Amino acid sequence: MRIAISGSSGLIGTALTRSLRADGHEVVRLVRRPSRSGDEVEWDPLGQYVDAAGLVGCEAVVNLAGAGIGDHRWTEAYRRQIRDSRVLGTAALAEAAATLDPLPRVFVSGSAIGYYGETGDRAVDESAPPGDGFLPGVCVEWEEAAAPAEEAGIRTAYARTGLVVARHGGAWGRMFPLFRAGLGGRLGDGRQYWSFIALHDEVAALRQLIDTESLAGPVNLSAPAPATNREVTAAMGRVLRRPALLPVPEFALRAVLGEMAGDVLGSQRAVPAKLLESGFTFAFPGIEEAIGAALAQG
Repeated sequence: MRIAISGSSGLIGTALTRSLRADGHEVVRLVRRPSRSGDEVEWDPLGQYVDAAGLVGCEAVVNLAGAGIGDHRWTEAYRRQIRDSRVLGTAALAEAAATLDPLPRVFVSGSAIGYYGETGDRAVDESAPPGDGFLPGVCVEWEEAAAPAEEAGIRTAYARTGLVVARHGGAWGRMFPLFRAGLGGRLGDGRQYWSFIALHDEVAALRQLIDTESLAGPVNLSAPAPATNREVTAAMGRVLRRPALLPVPEFALRAVLGEMAGDVLGSQRAVPAKLLESGFTFAFPGIEEAIGAALAQG
């Protein structure tokens, strides 16, 4: 297939591009500059511009672009960047996809389990309503922005991704060095649930969304058994053979992270009901397995 990917230079996009190309698919990468080769298409997500001519012949469009949630403190300006990079970029890409002839078979639009907000001990699947707060609000707008693709008759799936366990990049990429140095520990009381997914399984799940005609609408991309932060901390200590004895108190997190601390300390217990119903099998369903896989990937 010919497949277009935005966010192809990010953690997930890089891994997905590599996987697809290894299997002989043609990947077209959306870039924020003039294209330099036949496998690049220029776009400007904030300016809502896409060179739609470069997407002609694509059977799938995968939208993974967005400013990093944990890259900066959440000033008002950065909150706007988090929102606009997702909502405006998705709208532009969905509108471009809707103009193509023939239409792509599928539009996979990135989203996140942040959609559900604080869930406590309650497990939630794709039928659950959105939560309250900044991130749930962004996720709602993010998914709504893909409406032009869906209205044009393109099968549209929203990949609500959990915390990706990878050695480099994302939240786990920041945790590995701390735990290796013996500085890792639970966050707050450690009872909050983390809905994680191994990078290998994230890529496989995205490919399942591309290939499976029955998958549309929201789909949780997270392992079937979310782990508490306390369980994650213990697993990191075991796999890395380092003590994990230094808890980070809640007041310290709030002082350092500001509003973002609420999401670090919050609990999201998302389960991948639709993915499992489609026949998907997780290679690394447990947290210790996912951490080990991340280390093996180098």
